[in-house]
Amino acid sequence: MAARGWRDSGWRFLWRALGHRNYRLFFIGQSVSLVGTWLTRVAASWLVYRLSGSALLLGVVGFCGQIPTFVLAPFAGVLVDRWNRHRLLVVTQVLSMLQSFALAALSLAGVIEVWHVAVLMMVQGLINAFDVPGRQAFVVEMVEDRADLPNAIALNSSMFNAARLLGPSVAGGLIAWVGEGGCFLLDGVSYLAVIASLLAMRMTWRETHETRRALLEELKEGFVYAFHFPPIRAMLLLLAVVSLMGMPYTVLMPVMASNVLKGGPSTLGFLMAATGLGALSGAGYLASRRTVRGFGKVIVATASLFGGGLIAFALSRSVVLSLAALVATGYGMMVTTAACNTLLQTIVEERMRGRVMSFYAMAFMGTAPFGSLLAGALAARIGAPATIAVGGVVCLVAAAWFYVKLPSLRKLVRPIYERLGILPEVATGMREGATQMDRAED
Repeated sequence: MAARGWRDSGWRFLWRALGHRNYRLFFIGQSVSLVGTWLTRVAASWLVYRLSGSALLLGVVGFCGQIPTFVLAPFAGVLVDRWNRHRLLVVTQVLSMLQSFALAALSLAGVIEVWHVAVLMMVQGLINAFDVPGRQAFVVEMVEDRADLPNAIALNSSMFNAARLLGPSVAGGLIAWVGEGGCFLLDGVSYLAVIASLLAMRMTWRETHETRRALLEELKEGFVYAFHFPPIRAMLLLLAVVSLMGMPYTVLMPVMASNVLKGGPSTLGFLMAATGLGALSGAGYLASRRTVRGFGKVIVATASLFGGGLIAFALSRSVVLSLAALVATGYGMMVTTAACNTLLQTIVEERMRGRVMSFYAMAFMGTAPFGSLLAGALAARIGAPATIAVGGVVCLVAAAWFYVKLPSLRKLVRPIYERLGILPEVATGMREGATQMDRAED
């Protein structure tokens, strides 16, 4: 009833998922923790480039941090469908906190080297392989009313990108003030907020009565389910291409900030904050939507905007123009990924949720290491701006491909929408037609 009150009270419609107590706790805890996460991302990136001066090594470290997700996420998805997701997240958050403290200890002691960062980023990637699909699948358990699920996913994106806006802008000043080690330490402390929020939840463990089979057999079942249903397959492929070719622009941000735009840590922080501002605007747009209908066209438009923004950023030699391009890039990136997430969570069968969200993590985060490695290698040969521009062009091509596929995908999703009541007028019409046919037969 609390959630319904939020939903029906004017502007609070935008925040209706916060009417669910467990989700509200999670939202508050994660909001604090994610700011710390962005402190570490910016500080680690700057540290590696300061120690090495190598765009290639930036790519290598990015690869180390993300490759475990690509390799392990599908297996983690099977386990997420079996395990208590709440307990899993408590464990992953504690381990992530310890990883940040390890980075802080090495950095503050003055002994940290690039290989230390690479190894600890790989440890974090291993944790994320379980944390990301677990966190995505756990949203459904925190939000009892499925009508509020799209809003919860949009608010998750808002939270993530508000942190993206605040974290990097703060990180630029903190790196100059307390160094990279201080940023890592603050990140470790910030994990206490989300751990406390998880422990404060009132959860009911939902026992499943499905017969458990071999892990590889359940993994195969998940692959067959996801990749033999064209709408899920198309969204996963689009995300994989965007992540592989578009997202690595973040790895090259230190190069763009220092070599192309002739700035320092503050410039890097502003560039990443601009991306966060655009993404936060996109999240606000998604939170204001009352239905997932029309998301196909939205995905096409915003994937195109993402690609176009990357090209504009690559061509810019002005900080002001670069900031404007990155606002558009952030908006396109966030809406594309969050809209795909929402559609996947809407149409997936509950028993497959963990596995499908692990494929989402694999497509969105798991392909990024290859993109980071490719971007680093290309940047060493043709320069960072040209590398980013190539990624933008590929994203535009991927958006065009999805647009061509859209009519056939709608036909397959339509029956699911009717069953879920997302197209109530169609479902009502079908019921009335069936009733008339029955009367005619009588």
